[in-house]
Amino acid sequence: MLTAVVTRGAQIEVVFVAAEEGEGESAVDCEFPLEEETAAGEGEPCETGPSPIAPELKEIAWGSGAFIVLALLMRFVLYPRLKKGMDARYAHIRGGHEQADTARASARAEVAEYESALATVKAEANDRVEVARQTLEAERTARLAEVNAAIAAKREAAAAEAQAARQAVQGDVAAAVADVTSRTIQLSTGRVPDADAVSTAVADVMSAGVSA
Repeated sequence: MLTAVVTRGAQIEVVFVAAEEGEGESAVDCEFPLEEETAAGEGEPCETGPSPIAPELKEIAWGSGAFIVLALLMRFVLYPRLKKGMDARYAHIRGGHEQADTARASARAEVAEYESALATVKAEANDRVEVARQTLEAERTARLAEVNAAIAAKREAAAAEAQAARQAVQGDVAAAVADVTSRTIQLSTGRVPDADAVSTAVADVMSAGVSA
């Protein structure tokens, strides 16, 4: 590759030196005349050299080869690995979603089963409560009947005892009243009244009082 060395004095001088030689030997000497010399017709134009921006054939070959190798490497090595990794990741994510859907469906089924079992248990509990209520109601009714019967029996027994006591006392009361009545009549009239008549009158009065 050639290297351009430019020196400027009265004239612009360009020297092309081979880069690999590095000895500074000038391969081409070209003088660029100043504007005044060009206007006066002096100086010779410089010969056209290679373009400094145009790539060489070996650079094009190396660049094309590297690009082709990179493209082939991407197409047959890197891209399949990348696609395989992306497919594996997609499969993993999809499997996770499927597992989540399965778990969600299982949870819903378990919830539905739990609700069904709970409804069955509630129904059984209500039936048992109703049976227990009916049993308690029957027992309460029977117990009330027994208590009422016992109370009625005790009331009848008490009434019978009271009637017997009343009858037992009534004779004594009638005798006492007859004595008091006879004594009162005797004191007020000075005569002894008939005992049978006094007893009959006392009995009638007491019978009338009991009936009232």
